[in-house]
Amino acid sequence: MTRSRPFSLPEGEATPEALYLGRRQIVAGMAAAGLLPAPAFATTDVGKLARLGARRTLDAGEPATPLADVAGYNNFYEFGLDKGDPARRADTLKPSPWTLRIGGLVQKPVTLDVDRFVARAPLEERVYRFRCVEGWSMVIPWVGVPLSALLSVVEPLGSARYVAFRTLADPAQMPGLRSPVLDWPYREGLRLDEAMHPLTLAAVGLYGRRLPNQNGAPIRLVVPWKYGFKSIKSIVAIDFTERQPETSWNMATPGEYGFFSNVNPNVDHPRWSQARERRIGEFRRRDTLLFNGYAADVAGLYRGMDLKRFF
Repeated sequence: MTRSRPFSLPEGEATPEALYLGRRQIVAGMAAAGLLPAPAFATTDVGKLARLGARRTLDAGEPATPLADVAGYNNFYEFGLDKGDPARRADTLKPSPWTLRIGGLVQKPVTLDVDRFVARAPLEERVYRFRCVEGWSMVIPWVGVPLSALLSVVEPLGSARYVAFRTLADPAQMPGLRSPVLDWPYREGLRLDEAMHPLTLAAVGLYGRRLPNQNGAPIRLVVPWKYGFKSIKSIVAIDFTERQPETSWNMATPGEYGFFSNVNPNVDHPRWSQARERRIGEFRRRDTLLFNGYAADVAGLYRGMDLKRFF
């Protein structure tokens, strides 16, 4: 543990990984009985995914969501609109070899070989709360590096104010691209100070293993104080820009999905309240925390802003 946080949890109190990997039959029975949200499991055998060496640096202080649920209950519309579609259909994604281009307003644009990057990077494990705009949440042990470490390599220009992200859009690998639900490819963006914040993670794994395809292999964004759709998956391009970039859900329905999309119990979605949420695996609903519980770390980024206007 590199630094102490008020939400730190001794690693010995985490549920052993073997219990998650060996519980498929039990979970399948619960799903059939309607006790779990998704009957699907990962087409990728997560137990066979490459292990990653990482030191734990941050912990949410809550029990981690079972791996079967994290791998089986996803929004990844490139593979279908149902929560179980990504786990059933994402075996068509080919996450290796994979390149990630970083450019735009920078001094030193680069194209990274993601496999080489994962092999050489000083990886961290961070257990973060993860909140979806639809009202469900998880606690996930991500593996990755601070996004700032990755972005600093290209030396952004002084004119850069935002960072734009783009997902792969290959119909041969992503059957969901036939759906017109969004204007493909999937795009997201952050303000530069949000992208460089210490909590923002470039994730390459979870539960100590490489990312399953349905969770955004081989590299994705994790911004724990924002709703989950901001944490773009399967990234192929990152660009520094001067102007606020277009983002997929904001383009599709700007009255429902703002550019910032910070978790805020005081700003309702037009079709439902955001004041409560349901943690996957729990029956009761709990109060939604401002900035998903990370207000002490990130509230200063928005000092003086009207968070109901800039939602």
